Formats: sequence, structure tokens, C-alpha cells
Amino acid sequence: MAADEKSPKEAKKAAAKKVPLKVSAVRSVSPEDSAADKKSLGQVRKTFIFLGFVAIAYAAYLVFSGQVDEFVTSLAGVDLAWIAAGVVCFLFYYVFGVLAYALSIIADPDNPVGLRDLMSVEASGVFFMRLTPNSAGAPPAQIYRLTRAGLSVGEASALNFTRTVLYEAGEGVFAAIMLVFCGGYFYETFGDVTLVGLFLFGFKVVQVGAMLFLCLFPKPVVAIGNWALRFANRRGWLKDEKYEQWYEMVNTQVVKFSATFKRSAKNVREMLLTMAVTLLQLGCMYALPWFVLRSFGEPADFLICLASGSMLELLINAVPLPGGAGGAEVGFAILFRGMYGVHTTAGFVIWRAVEYLLPVLIAAPCMGMRSKSDESLNKRWRRVRKRIKGFVTGRGSGKRAASRGGVTVKPKAKKVVVSGAGAKKGGSGVQARIAAGKAAAAAKKEAAEKDGAAGA
Repeated sequence: MAADEKSPKEAKKAAAKKVPLKVSAVRSVSPEDSAADKKSLGQVRKTFIFLGFVAIAYAAYLVFSGQVDEFVTSLAGVDLAWIAAGVVCFLFYYVFGVLAYALSIIADPDNPVGLRDLMSVEASGVFFMRLTPNSAGAPPAQIYRLTRAGLSVGEASALNFTRTVLYEAGEGVFAAIMLVFCGGYFYETFGDVTLVGLFLFGFKVVQVGAMLFLCLFPKPVVAIGNWALRFANRRGWLKDEKYEQWYEMVNTQVVKFSATFKRSAKNVREMLLTMAVTLLQLGCMYALPWFVLRSFGEPADFLICLASGSMLELLINAVPLPGGAGGAEVGFAILFRGMYGVHTTAGFVIWRAVEYLLPVLIAAPCMGMRSKSDESLNKRWRRVRKRIKGFVTGRGSGKRAASRGGVTVKPKAKKVVVSGAGAKKGGSGVQARIAAGKAAAAAKKEAAEKDGAAGA
């Protein structure tokens, strides 16, 4: 044998040392998504500077209006237990948001997005919705995290758009319900100012209608979009590079948005359940002024506070500034001055801290969360549901049934029919083997006796 030739034992040992490389190509992110996320963070830095000026202006207003003493006195009498309850209420806003995303994908057994991924997506929405003008930074940041979780750009964009449509529709539905129950209060309290609320509600209806039209009738939208892009490009309003980007967006993404929305709309039960969860989510945010009002020891009508919070949020969304700066202050003063009275200034500061600043601080560290398992939520849910069903019906494992004091039933052994004289038809497996053994021994003894007789 040659010196450089290895024995079979050595070759086997060397092969065992080789470690196969596993390459995961699922959780990859395109450079475009990464750039969009960085752009959103750039907008956030500008927003912090803007909010700094807003805070300085607000402090100057308190000083020059002579409300500092009133402000400090109101803050000193706050019941912190009610503020803590309001914080917990807003945490449920975040929980319901994650649940709404989960319901949107739980029917797909091959969707790679996990629960922690969805927590990151919802946290990004909470963060960038408050720190970018018109919430413009939220969709790119959420799509970036969905692609990081394993979805393609088209799938991530379509899922995010479908969720946005349901959220916007939820705002309109919630406002409509509040107007039905509290429309008389608004008209008696604010008179013709109620028309502003009706205008904001109408604007929301038009906005949601345009989204639904895009989802249900993609071909007319693509045709109108292409005509508008060509019109702007010919007149130099849109550069060639931007034209190519928007052309790709209109002719590819719109169709994907429509297909995804129609596919989701076929699951009517999941769609209605997602809408119900969205309404609960919005209710957690709209109820915050009620908790703040109770913290001052003032009487509060929960339904009126809920309706006023809904109208206030419509006004904030209509202001094209980060966090609806300006619209939030004016809207709060108009809608809640009659309830808060001398506590209006302090109430606004506390409400703004709970509804705006605290969610930003909580969401920031959650944006980096990622799921480690590639198992889909659909498979996990089916497994959990099976365990729950087994626990309820008592059809769990034998050990678990015995620990609950139940009766463990052992399955009967399969019946085996063995050909032979000693085999009993229909006997158990053990009896069949015994009978077969006896038959074999008898046959062997009989053969030996014949051999002995022949020899004699």
C-alpha cells in the first residue's frame, strides 16, 4: 500500500470531520429596502429637531399666558394609578396590532414570518407613524422588516398595504359608529363646528374608497397611473430615473396589491375578525383621554371621551406634520376643554406623553426583534389548537390522562392467524406464537420418531 494512501478507517474518520455548510437564503434584504429604511431614520432625526422647537414654543406659551402655576398645580394632584392604567391600555393597542398582522398571515402554512418578526413590524409602524410627516416612513420600515423575515418585496408590500387598508377602514368605521351614538352631543356642544368633524369623516371615507378601488379595479388604476407618469415626464416634472421607479411601482406592485387583497377578502371570517381586532386596537388609543381625565378626579363619560378621541385622531391624521403637531393641540383644546376645565393644559401634556412620546420609547428597542424559527404561524397554531382540543376532550397522551385521574386504555394487540395444527383461530398474538411453537415441537418429535423407526 502506498504511503499517501489512507486506510478505510482513516478515510471514514476524515470524512466525519467535514462539517456541511448550511446557507440560508430566506431572510435576505434587498438594497432598496435597506435604503428606504435608512431614509426613514433620516426623517426621524429631522423630526426630533422639529419637536424640540415645538416643545420650546409650548413652554414659552405657558410662560407668557400665565398658566405655569395652574399647570404645576394640576400636575401635583394627578392620580398616578390612572396614568398607569392608561399606559397598560395603550400596550394593548400594540398587542392588538400584532394580533391583526398575525390573523392576516395565519391561514398561509408556508409564510415564514414569525411572531417576533410581527412584533418588530408593528413596533416600526408605531415608531415611524409618530415621527414622520403623514406617517410616510412607516410603510418602508415595515416592508423592510417583512422582507428581512423572508417575504419577497412584492409579498411584503402587498401584506403591508392590505393591513393599511383595514386599519384606515377601521378608523372610518369607528368614527361612523361614534357619530351614530354621539352625533347629538357634538352638535349640541360645538354647533356648526361639528361640520369640521363631518368633513374629516368624509375625507376618511374618500381615502378608504380610493384604496379599495385600487385593490378591486387594478387595470383602470394602472392605465391612469401610466398616463399621469408620461404626462409628468414629458413636461420635465418627473426625471427619467424617478419615472422608471414609479413605472415599475404602478405596473407591478398595484397588481400584486390587488391580488393579495382579493385573496385575503375571500377569507371572510379572517377578514371580519381582523377588522374586529383593529376596532379594539383603535379603541385602546381613543380611550386614553378618559384615563387622563379620571387621573384628575373629574367625572368622565367613557363613550363621549371615546368619540372625542376618534374625532381628534382624524384631525391629527389630516395635518401633514410629524405627530399632527398643531392639529393635536388645537383639537384637544376644542374637544376636551369643556371636560378638563382648568386641567386642560396639564391634561394635554400627560395625554401627549402617553399617546405619543412613551410609545416611541417603547417601540424603539422592539424594532430589532427577529424570529429564530422558520416554522410558520399556521403550523404553530394548528399544533396549539390540537393540544387545547386534546386537553379539553381528554384525548391527550396516556401519561397526561393518568395524571388527571382518568383511565388509560391500552389498544388491543393485532390478531395473528398462524397456519398449523396448534394455532387457534382468532387467538391473541402471544397465544398464536405458543401454539405455533408447540406445533413445531410436535412435528420435530414426530420426525425424530420416524427416523428412529427407519433405522431400526
